[in-house]
Amino acid sequence: MSAPRLKKLAPEEMTADQKRVYESIAGGPRGGVRGPFNALLRSPELADRAQKLGEYLRFSSSLPAPLNELAILVTARYWSAQYEWHAHAQHAAKAGVEAATISALAQGKRPLGMKPEEIIVYNFCKELHEEKEVGDDTYKAALERFGERGVVDLVGVCGYYTLVSMVLNVERAPLPEGVAPPLAPLK
Repeated sequence: MSAPRLKKLAPEEMTADQKRVYESIAGGPRGGVRGPFNALLRSPELADRAQKLGEYLRFSSSLPAPLNELAILVTARYWSAQYEWHAHAQHAAKAGVEAATISALAQGKRPLGMKPEEIIVYNFCKELHEEKEVGDDTYKAALERFGERGVVDLVGVCGYYTLVSMVLNVERAPLPEGVAPPLAPLK
């Protein structure tokens, strides 16, 4: 990976608005300020609104945690977002996503042996990213399993983590010291 484009903001360098948002993020359920927030803090209002959306989607979505994390991984893989993948592969494993599923996704392959609801999430996210819409059968399956709120939350997860992936990729957010990029380029 190339060097990051934005230096890490120190609290003493922040404007009052940046500090307010920084403290809001640090004091929330994330327990710290990582990932896209170094870059997003350059636009405090955007950072604040994005972090609130992300907090809902990550911690309060109507989707069960394993399915939410699966959607995040599909999105991170689509964008080849190294930092996002590194962080959420761990969250997905803790939430109960099978190691074989995580590994297949990392390789850009359709996982084998997914549960029915995982297949619905996988198909929905893949179609949304690759086709820029979802087909009637895919929509119907998601609607029947997750309801209207679940479908909207699933779209929200894909959209928010697309923003996060794009911010991280543009910033060239560094992985933790000693961690190799987990994703190979897709062919």
